[in-house]
Amino acid sequence: MMSVNSRISGFHKLPVEERLKKVAEHTGLASSSLDTFADSGNLPMDVADRMIENAIGTMPVPIGIATNMIIDGEDVLIPMASEESSVVAAVCNAARQCRGSGGFTTSMTGSLMIAQIQLVECSDPFAARIKILEQREKIKEICNDADPVLIKLGGGFHDVEVRILDSKSGPMVITHIIVDTRDAMGANTVNTMAEKLAPFIAEWTGGRTYLRILSNLADQRLARARATWRLEDIGGESVRDAMMQAYYFADVDPYRATTHNKGIMNGISAVVLATGNDTRAVESGAHAYAARSGRYTSLTNWEVDRDGNLVGSIEVPMPVGLVGGATKIHPVAQTNLEILGTKSAASLARAIAAVGLAQNYAAMRALATEGIQKGHMGLHAKNIVAMAGGVGDEIDIVAEILVKSGTVRVDVAEQELAKLRNK
Repeated sequence: MMSVNSRISGFHKLPVEERLKKVAEHTGLASSSLDTFADSGNLPMDVADRMIENAIGTMPVPIGIATNMIIDGEDVLIPMASEESSVVAAVCNAARQCRGSGGFTTSMTGSLMIAQIQLVECSDPFAARIKILEQREKIKEICNDADPVLIKLGGGFHDVEVRILDSKSGPMVITHIIVDTRDAMGANTVNTMAEKLAPFIAEWTGGRTYLRILSNLADQRLARARATWRLEDIGGESVRDAMMQAYYFADVDPYRATTHNKGIMNGISAVVLATGNDTRAVESGAHAYAARSGRYTSLTNWEVDRDGNLVGSIEVPMPVGLVGGATKIHPVAQTNLEILGTKSAASLARAIAAVGLAQNYAAMRALATEGIQKGHMGLHAKNIVAMAGGVGDEIDIVAEILVKSGTVRVDVAEQELAKLRNK
């Protein structure tokens, strides 16, 4: 095997075609191995090249449509981008089973984002905190001057908070500037404001400022959703009670809660990705919010109402936007937003929360009844048959055999394909 030298001077300055040639040269791969990058699909290569550094191609992810969703009294089709089998189907089934009770009711706390400014080497941190708070009007002026367009749209500086933290290096004075970013996710805006404000904080306090950046724990930008699943729609009391036991498990055990919340994020991240938003920001904020009590637990709450029906609710940070970043320049993200029909970042966030709740319901119901593998493996088996070399109708035929046998493996798929072809 050829030794790879990762030092390629000026790689970022090369056209995409030349970058591919360099990759082939430095890895020993045949040029034909890299031909797969020639088709950039529905993301033009010149756009991809502007989105990230050193681009050589694109990697399409399947987009499915979640049907049956009623959100705040309106039927909605929701695009979801995911490579995982059964994610879209799970949302469709969960939404269908609560249509009779009106679907999902959602709300949003607002569009506030937080940027943090770290102040150290301050001998009088409590006095420094007061000095910063005294400058509220000046802080507002500095922040708003950084983005006049946002002010025209009704956003801008909202408030300032100052915290004192103990650390291994001594006290830290942490200033939070809270900004209404309206229909933008707002990372660039709040980061710019924090960087402009930092020298003033150092001057007012006599300390030294270091980090100046947003927080992805967007706990002042919470999306909420709730829904009721009637007993007759979910399979009766035994199913309801089994689902409640699944929730109680996630509520008390972080090992279970992690997988429970991963299922929620299957749905949330799929919509975030489909609309060109930042999956990592949403995921990190959600998991941090799940641990806000000091113990990692479920992002959802499940209860039984007075009529015995199953009631679920979710509250999760949702820093998503309609303007800026990939959302604005990715043609597929724009089309997905048109399908969704959303007109504001808040309505997008609420829809995403509803999908997360639906995903959680579907996973718990599967776990409480036939087990998670039955539905998942039905779709996964098709991928396995394709990996084994199946084509066309062979995929469905052999996948059904694998699922019925309970053995979904590539070697078994290869054997069944051989049998089918020899008939």
